[in-house]
Amino acid sequence: MYQEKIITPPSGYLTFTLFLALLGGGIYALAVRYFGTGASILAVDFCLVLPGLIINNPNESKVLTLFGKYVGTVKTDGFFWVNPLTVKKKVSLKARNLNGHQIKVNDKLGNPIEIAAVVVWQIQETAKAMFAVEDYLQYVTIQSEAAVRHLANIFPYDNFEDEEATITLKDGAEKVSTLLEAELSERLSRAGIQVIEARISHLAYAQEIASAMLQRQQATAVIAARKLIVEGAVGMVEMALARLSEKNIVELDEERKAAMVSNLLVVLCGDRNVQPVVNTGTLYN
Repeated sequence: MYQEKIITPPSGYLTFTLFLALLGGGIYALAVRYFGTGASILAVDFCLVLPGLIINNPNESKVLTLFGKYVGTVKTDGFFWVNPLTVKKKVSLKARNLNGHQIKVNDKLGNPIEIAAVVVWQIQETAKAMFAVEDYLQYVTIQSEAAVRHLANIFPYDNFEDEEATITLKDGAEKVSTLLEAELSERLSRAGIQVIEARISHLAYAQEIASAMLQRQQATAVIAARKLIVEGAVGMVEMALARLSEKNIVELDEERKAAMVSNLLVVLCGDRNVQPVVNTGTLYN
């Protein structure tokens, strides 16, 4: 495995001055009909001096190889001169976004879901990026998809079917993002790539079960709401009976209490407006 070697070549301004001087000397030699001398000077100037001049922009690097051997990486921005025989490959050090495609995968419980992730990454070690993998851009794309698939397989979408699940894809966004970032960092370290951030950008049930899961969620919400309503209604009935007994407003036997509880529960738990009925007789007639 190649380790990155950072080098700082000499400034290119002096070499560029030499290039201009040789260019002028070659043209002058040709002008005074010293064709051999002029041609030789221009050949040296354009074949050995000029190809060694490089410009390195901010957040950019040049990876240098000489006859198949790694020489080093220039990361300092500026104007430099290097061995003209080296092969110079530009590698950007800027942060990049990978907006992953939506993929269909089964979660821990086997439910088909659609999931996608956004990954922010940048090259940390240029030598690994250039020599450890064939194409680091393709490598990032494939490994990111593999990491998202693996993450979806080890966690359920939600805890409706697995109530003991402490982490779900739907509700554990921060924890899931942390785990995804850690796994991507491990996978991409081979290519010298640093993962800055990784987050789930899309999460949904697959179309074939989306409607059924929506109905299940709605039913769960209705049941939870009804449960809360019933608990509140029972408390209110209990409070009403206690206050009536405490204030000695009316004497209620067990049958009358049962009728009152029934009426109050109907009023409090019903989902429609109650139509009052005035009883002009007695409970026993």
